[in-house]
Amino acid sequence: MKMNKFFLVAFAAMVMLSAVSFADDKMIPATQLPATAQTFIKSTFPKATITYAEKDGYIIPTYEVHLSNGTKVEFDRKGNWDKVDTHQGAVPAQLIPAAIAKHVKANYPGIQIVKIDKEPYGYEIELSNDMDMKFNKAGALIGMDD
Repeated sequence: MKMNKFFLVAFAAMVMLSAVSFADDKMIPATQLPATAQTFIKSTFPKATITYAEKDGYIIPTYEVHLSNGTKVEFDRKGNWDKVDTHQGAVPAQLIPAAIAKHVKANYPGIQIVKIDKEPYGYEIELSNDMDMKFNKAGALIGMDD
């Protein structure tokens, strides 16, 4: 009986923490983004404007930005980019590690990288043909999903 009470209390605590975490997701003015994120957007997407910015997370904030060209960029708490999703256009070349760009160009000519996501093991990318690929930090292919 005590074990059931413990699990009930633990479950209730998790639900409350989740609610607090989601409650902190809020729209913010672009000026409240970390300076690093603002600089990244201006230099990487000079023709786009920020249409929506959101601060996520209660304890460790992250940021999500939507641009006028349809691109979505996610940033860590310091304003370093974590994920860039263009939805249709190519991810800017300067964001793609050379080994990954070389692999895609050699094996998928004419296909663009439309999303890049930093992961603990390296990078995950999505190609314009809807293929997903995983690369380690050295740029070696470690997995695929079409």
